[in-house]
Amino acid sequence: MEKRIAGTRRRSLEALISTYGIWAVLIGAGVEGEAVAFLGGVLAHRGLLVYWQVAAAAAFGSFVADQLFFLIGRHSARFRFVARLEATAAMRRATGLLERYPVGFILAFRFIYGMRIISPLLISRTNISALRFLVLNGIAACLWGLAITAVGFLFGNAVQILFGHLRLHIHLLIAIAALVLAMAATAVAVRSRSR
Repeated sequence: MEKRIAGTRRRSLEALISTYGIWAVLIGAGVEGEAVAFLGGVLAHRGLLVYWQVAAAAAFGSFVADQLFFLIGRHSARFRFVARLEATAAMRRATGLLERYPVGFILAFRFIYGMRIISPLLISRTNISALRFLVLNGIAACLWGLAITAVGFLFGNAVQILFGHLRLHIHLLIAIAALVLAMAATAVAVRSRSR
């Protein structure tokens, strides 16, 4: 009886992921970013989602969010919180990078920890045209979506090689723990480098 209940729960979780997983990746990639795209790649490895759909959803979600932040920044000069944001140390660092390498910065900002949300706002405050940002943002979002979901897919493969075929929730817990550790290590490295 307990095995049947556990099997039903597992199938319902898998059905839920299969039904709404792509939408979750699309929305989550825009709101949160790397963690959702990474977990989407893990789920694609498990066969619950189709990899190319996960990569496309992650890219599109990221693209839409960054376009939205760009448009907000372009039309928000009169708000006080924008002036406060522009005065932060992170914004000054981002401005320096953007002024030196505008195209490279637009292509790379979503790969730099802590720069994903403020960068489109910053870019919008420069003389870079909306069309130029649209094109470069589209290219960068596609590269980012493919790269981050591929890392999740390969991580899922590595977990399976090391531990065998695990239950879905255990596999996801390992992925989440690894992701949290990687993000914490990156945050520590960025902080120590900025000092």
